[in-house]
Amino acid sequence: MLRTVMSWKVSMLVGLIVLGTHIWTINKEFLDITKDLDYFVASVEFAVAQFNDNNPEENTYRLLEVGRAQKKTWTMIFLMDLELGRTICKKHDENIYNCPLLQGSGEKKVHCVFQVDARSWFSHFTILTSTCVLT
Repeated sequence: MLRTVMSWKVSMLVGLIVLGTHIWTINKEFLDITKDLDYFVASVEFAVAQFNDNNPEENTYRLLEVGRAQKKTWTMIFLMDLELGRTICKKHDENIYNCPLLQGSGEKKVHCVFQVDARSWFSHFTILTSTCVLT
């Protein structure tokens, strides 16, 4: 009986150690990177384009600032915080990257967190997660 209780306690302790190590590892999966890394820049451009494509508004948004820039270890999955601003340009306009921001009552800013999987060898990008809120 005592052996069974001790065996159970040891199993519990080992399980907690493994779980704690796993949780610690998950928090360390994303590491800070430089914001000018080629595939990170391309992933940011892709995320902004996808935001504009999926946004029901007629006006486009452009990148104002990159906050967090991280890459998941051993992958090309990027985690980014982006601030976007509403422009005077419409979605069908040709040069939306240099559009002035809307001022006054039409002014809007959005803060987004994206996870983008960059398959560089295929030039293929996928949004894994996205969350955007008006600021």
